[in-house]
Amino acid sequence: MGGLHILIAVLSISIFLPELVSAQLRTNYYAKTCPSVETIVRNVVNQKIQQIIITVPAVLRLFFHDCFVEGCDASVIITSTPGNTAEKDHPDNLSLAGDGFDTVVKAKAAIDANPSCKNRVSCADILAIATRDVIELSGGPRYPVELGRLDGFTSKASNVEGNLPKPTFNLDQLNSMFASHGLDQTDMIALSAAHTLGASHCNKFSNRLYNFSPKNPVDPTLSKTFAAQLQQMCPKNVDPQIVINLDPITPNTFDNVYFQNLQKGMGLFTSDQVLFTDKRSKGTVDLWASNSKVFQAAFVNAMTKLGRVGVKSGKNGNIRRDCGAFN
Repeated sequence: MGGLHILIAVLSISIFLPELVSAQLRTNYYAKTCPSVETIVRNVVNQKIQQIIITVPAVLRLFFHDCFVEGCDASVIITSTPGNTAEKDHPDNLSLAGDGFDTVVKAKAAIDANPSCKNRVSCADILAIATRDVIELSGGPRYPVELGRLDGFTSKASNVEGNLPKPTFNLDQLNSMFASHGLDQTDMIALSAAHTLGASHCNKFSNRLYNFSPKNPVDPTLSKTFAAQLQQMCPKNVDPQIVINLDPITPNTFDNVYFQNLQKGMGLFTSDQVLFTDKRSKGTVDLWASNSKVFQAAFVNAMTKLGRVGVKSGKNGNIRRDCGAFN
């Protein structure tokens, strides 16, 4: 009986240790079943980027939105049905660019066209590989991707509410949300640098330009010059389709210019600029603004940790035949 009690104790501990979830993830997961998977995905990603540059931020944002809701299980890719409104149709996900979804679908088709790979690679892993590739192909670091995730069985718009960071968040709110996924402040600052790529609609930050507070209509942490430029590009009754680059200096390059922008008061969101104005995170911003190598190492570490969030295994997932629909 003693042995049984020990076994039960070990099992109960493992249920409550999320880091053990990543135990089945490994970089050579498909070495025997689909050894060419990373080459296939990279070729699709490269081709897609040549067609349209928005693929880069689209894929990166899709991965982040996937992992923060239900874990990294491709639940964000599921299409809604008459009986279920899926994650992608929650208001917070409506701005996810179609090119991110399209990249995963095309990569899945290319993988399944290889007889030895057909129905062997999960959509969740395809998204993880594609994310690494868009980062590298836009000037960022290449890093080994842990693989072995299964695709999830649940995708509900109602699960998105309150689980994605808002552009108005302060440091405590950011830290709290990231900590709930096992990510610390350093990880949070590193992952925020994904805003070195992509663009935002004006309504996500217009409060900083026109009605920040009764005393200061314009957010005083914004550079005066930058605020004036933004007001020109985003007048009060702006077309809601207009988008502004998150990084006005090198919008299509993955680099540490994001942090240099924060030093100049050129963070587009409150949640960006607060990383510099709050003294608890300012030191990290200053370091990474001047040291690209140290930033990139921290980013790779944070992306690896993000990729372990809520991973499905065993009976909790499967490999979808169609990334947009449950089997």
